Amino acid sequence: MKIAPSPRIVSRTLAAIVALTLAAGTATAAGDVYYERAFVRAAQDKCRLFEPRLTQALEAATLQARGAALRAGRPATELAATAERAKARAEATPCNDAELNQVKTRVRHAFAGWSRAARINFPGDRAVWSADRFESAHDGWRLFQDAATGASPVRFGLTGKAPQDARPAAVVSFVGKPRPYAARIVMRDATPSPRPWLGTDGLPPDAARRAVFAAGSDLAPRELLVSGARAGEVWRFPDSAAEALAALDPREPFLIEFLFRDDSVATARFEAGDFAAARAFLAMGPV
Repeated sequence: MKIAPSPRIVSRTLAAIVALTLAAGTATAAGDVYYERAFVRAAQDKCRLFEPRLTQALEAATLQARGAALRAGRPATELAATAERAKARAEATPCNDAELNQVKTRVRHAFAGWSRAARINFPGDRAVWSADRFESAHDGWRLFQDAATGASPVRFGLTGKAPQDARPAAVVSFVGKPRPYAARIVMRDATPSPRPWLGTDGLPPDAARRAVFAAGSDLAPRELLVSGARAGEVWRFPDSAAEALAALDPREPFLIEFLFRDDSVATARFEAGDFAAARAFLAMGPV
């Protein structure tokens, strides 16, 4: 059974492994990569093959492979069935299986570099999530994506001193506008609309959307400003916002809306992309 990539294409760094997944030129190839990752991930749950940090690396790789397969055209329902097949195969494989032990060795070798990877980009269809596993004395971006509303740059992601403790936030530097009184993340609501909405603009009608409001705002510290910005505001969101975004289809967009007292709304558009995979990468902890 084919579980891991051959030695010819195995890389010792996360960036190369991610590139390999993205380079799978067909939907079939991308789905095969996802099956391989899902099998090993399910075997880990059953047999405890790897240490916690490598398990998080494998989780990130599995989620990233799923995103690549979706972008390559594989239906979400088909990938759900693929995951079930991988889980069933893992359940039927004894933990002391000789071939599984070989797979364990190959995976440990292939993902050894993940624990040393500090910064990784997770590209999507139109945007990129940039992840940073460094730890610092000041609040910094551990994961971010850049967008804009008009001429004003907006950055959204996870901020914190340590990667595993980062929390959702948005920083905006408005040009020629007063200060907004509120900010909210707008996305598909999975309760009335459980399937991804991939229509014209990627967002469902208002009745099938949900909004998560920021808990508060403050002047953004210099470390959080977009390059070139002299000042800005940081809006901090509850952890539930990150959980909801991680559950979106990687092809779906979400919005950050800033509300003003004259009833105007400034909107920045983002892509869900591999947000979930990038969070799993951060969960490995600092380099």
